[in-house]
Amino acid sequence: MSPLARLAHARAAEAAEQRAFIVFGGQADQPWLRPLRPGFRHCFAALADSTGWTVLDPLSGRLVVARLELPAEFDLPGFYRRAGFAVLGPFRPGGARRRLLPPLAPFSCVALCRAVLGAGAPFALTPFGLFRALRRIESRKNSLTAAPAMF
Repeated sequence: MSPLARLAHARAAEAAEQRAFIVFGGQADQPWLRPLRPGFRHCFAALADSTGWTVLDPLSGRLVVARLELPAEFDLPGFYRRAGFAVLGPFRPGGARRRLLPPLAPFSCVALCRAVLGAGAPFALTPFGLFRALRRIESRKNSLTAAPAMF
């Protein structure tokens, strides 16, 4: 991809003002997922923009990218919460991460969610590790933006 095309993609992503929600859940449908914490065996990203919702879900051996036919104002995170998933966000996707070496970890659901979040994404190897790190970021963000208590 030419530098001009990369710049156009970056401007388009910035203009879309996306909000990212990271969704956690999952059963142990694969044997190698059984050691992971129940309820945190999988994660995926739901992106909201001014025109609607896009879901990025890395399944075993396949990446599903779906543009949902829902109105932009639909509460997709609330729908996932009511379905029993843990949902964190919204996060604003950041810029690309600059690397000197290629990543050493395999592509996983956590790697995809970290890539969606961009350079500011916390390090994590498991869905529960990512959940804990993002929850810490959310609590810091909420405590920094909350109004001071009136006595």
